[in-house]
Amino acid sequence: MGDEKTESTEDGGKDAPPERAISRRALLLGGTVAVGTVAAVVARDELGRLWWRIPGVEKGREEGAVDARGAQWIAASSANWRRADRPDDYEIDRVVIHVVQGGYRTALKVFKDPGHGAAAHYVVRKDGHIAQMIRELDVAFHAGSRSMNERSVGIEHEGFVDKKESFTDAMYEASARLTAGICGRYDIPVDREHIIGHVEVEGTDHTDPGPHWDWERYLRLVRRERDRPSRPARTGTPA
Repeated sequence: MGDEKTESTEDGGKDAPPERAISRRALLLGGTVAVGTVAAVVARDELGRLWWRIPGVEKGREEGAVDARGAQWIAASSANWRRADRPDDYEIDRVVIHVVQGGYRTALKVFKDPGHGAAAHYVVRKDGHIAQMIRELDVAFHAGSRSMNERSVGIEHEGFVDKKESFTDAMYEASARLTAGICGRYDIPVDREHIIGHVEVEGTDHTDPGPHWDWERYLRLVRRERDRPSRPARTGTPA
């Protein structure tokens, strides 16, 4: 979050860019529209990205399932995210690091509030416990930018941007494991072009994760976790 500001719309309050005549998200495949008709107006490679929207082939979902092993499922309000089927409809190539500007429970409370207008996929507590609030399949309203929301996974961290002590060893370790897993699932390079702070999202007025977030340390830990053989996940004590 950062700066204790909310984002009342997915694109940070700005008008969304005009859609193409037929977009990946808006194309209707129901009713009497046949696949042959769709193919006549959509490029072949575009149609290939839309196969999952045909009734009956959308990815299966299990209530309460998590993407990160060891995370605790705590659902965000459905008003704070948009259903999708990533990465089939939107490529995931960014991880965005946020700081709550408050406590873990504060983040859970506001992300469960339909009036807040924003939520991240994950929240990391100072002891390393992780809550997943939105599936990685779906688009979380966390970055204040429609295009960045569609292409990224957002991770909130308990604490304050101006307090270095907010960022504990346990938090760094748990967050690095989480990010390494995300990068592995979507083949995201572990570098500062692809793992960014909220402050680096174009058009944002947020400052998180702030000057005390140790990027060099964090990327070193992410690379270590990426290269480590698979092992049981470690988490903090559940909420």
